[in-house]
Amino acid sequence: MPDPVRIVVPGDDPVQIAGSPNLARLAPYGEVTLHDSRPESHDEKIARARDAEILINSRSIVSWRAAELRALPKLKMIATCSIGTDMIDLAVAKELGIVVSNQPGRTAPAVAEHMFALMFAVAKRAAFQTAELKAGRWTRRLNVTLQGKTLGVVGTGAIGAEMARLGRALGMAVIAWTFNPSEARAERLGLRYVALDALLREADVVSLNVKLTDDTRGLIGARELALMKDQAILLNGARGDVLDLDALCAALHAGRFTGAGLDVFAEEPLPAHAPILACEQVVLTPHAADSTPEAVELLNEGAVDNVIAFLEGRPQNNVAV
Repeated sequence: MPDPVRIVVPGDDPVQIAGSPNLARLAPYGEVTLHDSRPESHDEKIARARDAEILINSRSIVSWRAAELRALPKLKMIATCSIGTDMIDLAVAKELGIVVSNQPGRTAPAVAEHMFALMFAVAKRAAFQTAELKAGRWTRRLNVTLQGKTLGVVGTGAIGAEMARLGRALGMAVIAWTFNPSEARAERLGLRYVALDALLREADVVSLNVKLTDDTRGLIGARELALMKDQAILLNGARGDVLDLDALCAALHAGRFTGAGLDVFAEEPLPAHAPILACEQVVLTPHAADSTPEAVELLNEGAVDNVIAFLEGRPQNNVAV
């Protein structure tokens, strides 16, 4: 009989797929090895994956760049417990014939709900006022009414589309920007497409929802922030590298913007000395927008579905193109 397929989870920390009933679905297909800690070095990462034919990348902090992929000649497939694939060098994966499968749009409702929670928290100054009360200070500042305001959605994939839907439900006008706008999609989503600079000038809330690519890296920098309204709210639920965080910190320290709600950062975990932590009017979460029991298990199920589809000869959600 042929050797069982070797399936490895290289670093499940914080816990994502460990203990999931979906892992048991792989038993008929191969032998699953799960590492419940992050690899501490390049060598340890390679050692964990060396014999794997399939990796289930449950945490984006475990990355697979060109040198690492080339060091794994047995590797045939990587399934991610995520929508994003920026932790994997897709061009090299394609060159090596490694299938990479993500989960587009699977947890969009959970992510959009989380970003709306950050929007409300910023608008009502919840983190700032909580900190003031805990410090024994009765500090009153005007909050922001969101109904009737304009939501600017940057990127109208699955998450951006859900942001637009929630914005309309709240009574917000919705405008959007994307690389490839169309009248049909604008009508379907109930929004109006505009140029990016126009969106930044017009929106009261700017929500970043694009995937990270060469075209979106650094999309919002000092020039773009300067275009925004003085009392605007900025949300980033995309990827940290889409936004120049230093430029945002400078703007916040200058008293611009009502504040910002951020779930993603260029460096994760966020360093204890990160300048954004010194900004008053921010609400921050640790890349946790889809961290609900329901969303976590949806991603676990989707990753296992992708592995089984690959092993049965019908790969799906292949993004290494």
